[in-house]
Amino acid sequence: MDIDISVGKESVTINIENPHRVDLSQVIRSVIDFVKDKGIDIIDLRIDQLIPRMIRGVAGCEAGCPSNAKSVVREGFGNFSLSYVEGGILKAAYLPGNGTPLEIKVFPGF
Repeated sequence: MDIDISVGKESVTINIENPHRVDLSQVIRSVIDFVKDKGIDIIDLRIDQLIPRMIRGVAGCEAGCPSNAKSVVREGFGNFSLSYVEGGILKAAYLPGNGTPLEIKVFPGF
């Protein structure tokens, strides 16, 4: 499983070996380190709650995609616009006041 974080034209990919045993604190730290210089107040976005929800939605696709991924989209999350992309990919997009979009995509590992 991969998590792709992009802000404007810059991006970073975080590889998750096992979505059922992910080191969330390390993943969140990596996201914060990448985004902190981009002018987005990530603290108020609750990334620490969004990313695990997205991981579970995509990892749950193993039991019958897109049902789990689409339920995450239906539930929504804060200021993010969530969408399901063919192939079991979950996408969360946020457009802050400064106009530089933040996008998080979680790709399944199968």
